[in-house]
Amino acid sequence: MIARCKSKGGGDVSGFRMSDFFFTLLELTDQGKRDLERVPKVDRMVYAGLSRDEYEEFLHDLYHIVWHFCPAMAAAASLMDESLLGVRDHLFWSIEDENGHHRLVLDDVAAIGGSVTRAKNSSPHPAVRGMIAYNYDTPARSHPAAILGMLYTLEVVSSVYGGRVAVSIARQLGMDADGPGFTFLSSHATMDQDHMARLNTTLKAVTEPKAQSAIVESANTNWWFLREMMQD
Repeated sequence: MIARCKSKGGGDVSGFRMSDFFFTLLELTDQGKRDLERVPKVDRMVYAGLSRDEYEEFLHDLYHIVWHFCPAMAAAASLMDESLLGVRDHLFWSIEDENGHHRLVLDDVAAIGGSVTRAKNSSPHPAVRGMIAYNYDTPARSHPAAILGMLYTLEVVSSVYGGRVAVSIARQLGMDADGPGFTFLSSHATMDQDHMARLNTTLKAVTEPKAQSAIVESANTNWWFLREMMQD
């Protein structure tokens, strides 16, 4: 799996201007984003929406991703030394800003008539389980800064697709995208634009080649997991 990710650029940052690492990351991981966009279910989500049952299933997987988002960042932050102080500070800011957002997902489940208890006790898609495990393990095994790959990928997904997906699904279900049922997607579509600006600044301050390579590989792997999650 990792080799498959590396075939599109992987963690190799040689030949790029490291002062523009944010743009290097964008370029080396763009194929993963494009591959996700080619998944038929993703295309339906963006342009035609989903059925109520499909949306509830998506929210179940989203709940597990969001539940582990802050703990994974905290685990990575605990491994960082003074050389990554700026990254550590960014993670602490993100944790404070994102903490508790799993409740928004559960509120959306309830608003579309789903069971919150079932969502909490659901077994996520195998790709979601793999994604969560990878994002806990890789900072310890590879490099603590690898967690920024997860952060980058999920922030891109929210800021680029969140609002469009909320509108499409709401239209399909005869609901209001600005109302209950779509709080997480709609709020993060706007919120994560600011998050991306902050992340841009943080990434540009990461200059160690090993850290940069770990971030690129992590982002590509997270794109891969998301693509597998969305396969019908």
